[in-house]
Amino acid sequence: MSSSTIENSEYSDYRSPLATRYASKEMRYNFSEQNKFSTWRKLWIYLAKAEMELGLAITPEQVAEMEAHANDIDFEAAAKEEKATRHDVMAHVHVFGNQCPKAAPIIHLGATSCYVGDNTDLIVLRQGFDILLPKLANVLSRLAKFAMMYRELPTLGYTHLQPAQLTTVGKRATLWLHDLLMDERALRRARDDLKFRGVKGTTGTQASFLQLFNGDGEKVKKLDRLVTKMAGFEKCYPVTGQTYSRKVDVECLNALSSLGSTVHKICSDIRLLASMKEIDEPFESTQIGSSAMPYKRNPMRSERCCSIARHLMTLVNNALQTAATQWMERTLDDSANRRITLSEAFLSGDVILMTLQNITEGMIVYPNVIARHIDQELPFMASENVIMAMVKAGGDRQVCHEKIRVLSQEAGAQVKQYGKDNDLVERIKKDPYFKPILDQLDNLLDPRTFVGRAPEQVIEFLEEEVQPVLENYQGLLSESVELNI
Repeated sequence: MSSSTIENSEYSDYRSPLATRYASKEMRYNFSEQNKFSTWRKLWIYLAKAEMELGLAITPEQVAEMEAHANDIDFEAAAKEEKATRHDVMAHVHVFGNQCPKAAPIIHLGATSCYVGDNTDLIVLRQGFDILLPKLANVLSRLAKFAMMYRELPTLGYTHLQPAQLTTVGKRATLWLHDLLMDERALRRARDDLKFRGVKGTTGTQASFLQLFNGDGEKVKKLDRLVTKMAGFEKCYPVTGQTYSRKVDVECLNALSSLGSTVHKICSDIRLLASMKEIDEPFESTQIGSSAMPYKRNPMRSERCCSIARHLMTLVNNALQTAATQWMERTLDDSANRRITLSEAFLSGDVILMTLQNITEGMIVYPNVIARHIDQELPFMASENVIMAMVKAGGDRQVCHEKIRVLSQEAGAQVKQYGKDNDLVERIKKDPYFKPILDQLDNLLDPRTFVGRAPEQVIEFLEEEVQPVLENYQGLLSESVELNI
């Protein structure tokens, strides 16, 4: 291929995989050039309308002209203008003014670049949360049904990744749900806490607007309130520098990065369970797990979630560094960083939630494999039950404990040294000492008696914690929530 062909190919420029491969259409649009610059124009329209309402020499014809061109942006002309002026906002002011000759004199009247830049960012952040929250609710819904379905199925619990007391498959899912509920609360709070920057002027003092209204501070305050309402916000930040505080970005990315840690933990658990062959994520009939090993069913979706979640978790550090290094009323070293960080955080959050929803919609459980793993470990865990039964039958606890200890070590050697099954139960059955309780052994070794209140905990948790949250998203879920609690 010639160099000229490469240069002209649509594949010759770098394109972020988050946009081309992973994220949803609605999230990509939220951070698109079209959405950004049409929002700038809407903000100029809001400003003109409010200034006209408060008595400045702006006509309805000028406003109507601006409204007629709110979305038809000449990107080529704007790029050419920005190349000449080295200023993105003024480039778009000029291009918009060329399209709206009557309104050109009053576009951006009294405003600074951050009027459109920061206010648009706040609108986009809020819309990003509006996209993510229903997706998170759908994951909660799917996992709640999964927890309910498997609330009674015993499985090995693990501490230090070593077999511990039994739990249930459904109870383990509630641990995932618990963390996701915290993320839902954090994302919702971050969304609801967002305010509008409003019309604050170059360093946040509103001096330019005070001059426009001949020193009438009440009109300036009303202008701020009017534009804030037009943009769909209840409140604006009462004080700003040239920008809104970059701590706002920190709060947003804290919530998103925390979501990343939750999804990484959930999908790591699924990957471990898939390795044990206890659970599989969905796997299409034509899907290839490995180019070299046709038999493999790699947990690729969970791996993708972990991969992108790790990236997401790092992004909050950029927001922290930016907030920490803003000098006085602002420095421009935040701009390039935020263009990358904010969009990638929301696109990454979008990807992991969509992928996790897909995983939870089709997760497959293998009860027979789980039961086999329990059989390997339960005899050791049941030794205390056997001792107590023997004591009730008249035996001596210390004698019984010593016999169980010896038999357990023999059985453990069979497992670890020779790779054989755990035969502790068979050894107990063959030892005459345990004859008084042989008819109780099956009940003493019933896995269902080792899970405590796990099934009841699942029901209580879904009723008291999960269901009330899901009720806030009725109509936004991909299907109605029927947990049959």
